[in-house]
Amino acid sequence: MGAAAPLGLRVSPPVTSAARFCHSVPVQGLSGRWVEDVRSALPRADEAAVAAVGRDLLTRWDEPHRRYHGLTHLAEVLAAVDLLAREGSLPAGARTVARLAAWFHDAVYTVGGADDSERRSAAMARESLALLGAGAALVEAVATAVLDTERHELGDGPRDPARTVLHDADLWILAAPTPRFDEYCAQVRAEYGDVPPADYAAGRSAVLRPFLVRGHVYLTDHARRGWEDAARENLARELTRLAG
Repeated sequence: MGAAAPLGLRVSPPVTSAARFCHSVPVQGLSGRWVEDVRSALPRADEAAVAAVGRDLLTRWDEPHRRYHGLTHLAEVLAAVDLLAREGSLPAGARTVARLAAWFHDAVYTVGGADDSERRSAAMARESLALLGAGAALVEAVATAVLDTERHELGDGPRDPARTVLHDADLWILAAPTPRFDEYCAQVRAEYGDVPPADYAAGRSAVLRPFLVRGHVYLTDHARRGWEDAARENLARELTRLAG
């Protein structure tokens, strides 16, 4: 979830029945994970270029203003992508798109000012993947999935499985165990520390409330079965808290 929708390692693994998956991507392993994901998608990519893009990505994800949208969030999204891809028997091509989109979805993250972090992240994905030798179809599929995270509204009708997986993985945090969810709420508030309390409460509520009025928070079968109830409980609790 990027700047337009503020919802908001080794992180303790989720342990509740509503959000149980193995947290397989500690922050310390992200550099190696990047190389693996690129090699799987682009086996002929130049080694030096892969390393350079990876260093730039990890530097961006580790920027000091990112209290929530940082390395832990990246690791959590990658772990959720892996789980949803496995549980949904995601085809190899769609799995590649979802994983690469996870890497780029908050590659640019700013607070305040121009509300274009997702568009800039998508542009970075296009530039970086083209540099690594990705074809136009893969580049655009990744950029499209990144852009989805601006509003998390994929519309009706048939949906691309890679896009639904990234959508749900980015929203896994809504179904996190209570301590992690509350930590996430505090981290997002810290990112918007300059916003007066009343303004923040109004803005944050406007972002969160639509998820409760939808028929479902999540799009994949696994997330609906395993995460939906916990997400609704967490959202209702946070909205009550914001209402004072």
